[in-house]
Amino acid sequence: MGRITLSDRQSELDTLYSKPLDKLVDFNFDERVAKVFPDMINRSVPGYASIVAMTGILSAEFFQPNTYCYDLGCSLGASALSMAESIHDRSVKIIAVDNSTAMLNKAKNLLPQKHLNCIELMESDIEHITIKNASIVVMNFTLQFIAPKERSALLKRIYQGMKSGGILILSEKLNYTDQDQQQLLIDMHHFFKKANGYSELEISQKRQTLENVLLPETLATHKNRLKETGFKHVEQWFQCFNFSSLIAIK
Repeated sequence: MGRITLSDRQSELDTLYSKPLDKLVDFNFDERVAKVFPDMINRSVPGYASIVAMTGILSAEFFQPNTYCYDLGCSLGASALSMAESIHDRSVKIIAVDNSTAMLNKAKNLLPQKHLNCIELMESDIEHITIKNASIVVMNFTLQFIAPKERSALLKRIYQGMKSGGILILSEKLNYTDQDQQQLLIDMHHFFKKANGYSELEISQKRQTLENVLLPETLATHKNRLKETGFKHVEQWFQCFNFSSLIAIK
């Protein structure tokens, strides 16, 4: 399709956990991660490129003229870029929000200049911003980093700021109550990362750094919360191993 993605652009190889570390600290989106993020995300999250591409396609179909699009937890702006390239409406304004200075600085250098007039990069905690006049809200692997007790309130604020007929795209890593199913999907994800060149040491060390900050939930929990928030249609449209994406329509 000739679509430009951030993963096509120059990225350093992710070797952050390739050597034994004396002390493992909680994962955070600092300058070291920003440098290798395109390589890290594509080698770690199965289907990530497809989710980002479909984010643009779905956004183009549901966008309402003279409304806002939000990319919450935008990291390097891949979803914002996908929307900018797919929505052919001069009124489009995309607000890409992240609380990492390092990630936003990198995004400024990666995003094509021609799209920076419709993409506004905003440094803020997504729990502190006001969503308004939105027809598209995207949270691709963002909610999982929010404290579970704060997730319902955040989704309610998002819902209140959306237009009728607007969509929320929510992509998350999933957890399972059935332990055999959980272990099988963890193993398959493990195989995926090994096939992409990560060693056992890298996989183990990164998993330990994420244990306290990335808190996955079940698919049922996500669907029920979205319906309780008020969304009239909630559908899972993508899954690969324990990574999934849903669309919720107001």
